[in-house]
Amino acid sequence: MADFENLVPEDMQERPLGEELDEALEATPAEEMAEMLRARSATYLLLSRLFHKEVDQVLLDDMHDSLYPVATGDADIDKGYLYISTYLSNLWSESLRQLKVDYARCFLGQGVDGYSAAYPYESVYTSPKRLMMEEARREVMHTYHVWSVDKDPNWREGEDHISLELLFESIMGNRAAAALEEGNADEARKILQGAADFLDEHLVSWYPMLAADMHRFAKTKFYDGLAYLTQGFITTDLQFLQDLLAEELPGEE
Repeated sequence: MADFENLVPEDMQERPLGEELDEALEATPAEEMAEMLRARSATYLLLSRLFHKEVDQVLLDDMHDSLYPVATGDADIDKGYLYISTYLSNLWSESLRQLKVDYARCFLGQGVDGYSAAYPYESVYTSPKRLMMEEARREVMHTYHVWSVDKDPNWREGEDHISLELLFESIMGNRAAAALEEGNADEARKILQGAADFLDEHLVSWYPMLAADMHRFAKTKFYDGLAYLTQGFITTDLQFLQDLLAEELPGEE
């Protein structure tokens, strides 16, 4: 998989409005859809980074300087953006340290009983004894193998970590976008179906339990907001993919 050390919140980088309008006027249907898929992937990339490790100064500055939507049509997404933007609008000298402490409190905890934190592994929430390295890990490893996606060699956590599952969706979206741009609608459909199946069978099925624990353990609006934002995004994205797959893709006969 991609090198986590180089992840950047690409979806937060703004471009002049005129540039976007010019591109929209010239874009073909396939290019327009590819652009939507790349935007989707950029959001997954950012979410993956936020779950992967503590926020650093560069990321905090980037997010502070960004604009956030107010009304997306999804209550969880709106609440997530509100909580995160509220926290970022009130930064102070100890904010970075505060976020590092909250990340550790929320995701690492103090115990090893499976109940002391919002442990970010699918196995913890799908195994009877809340244990890591269980069946869910084997299932996602198989999916990664089928799609020829390898984790970074520096990654030392389980393959069913929420960050890797979100990153997988980002990779699949970029692959589908590339297939559309190359005129290969059949390949794009195959990839998007794989992304939808993974969302449905994994992220959407277990993430609500992780989000509930995040609300319980997080002490900052930043990580409480991340829980809401991720919940809303994966739910609406699954519906988006299902609707997309129910219609003909650009270039399909």
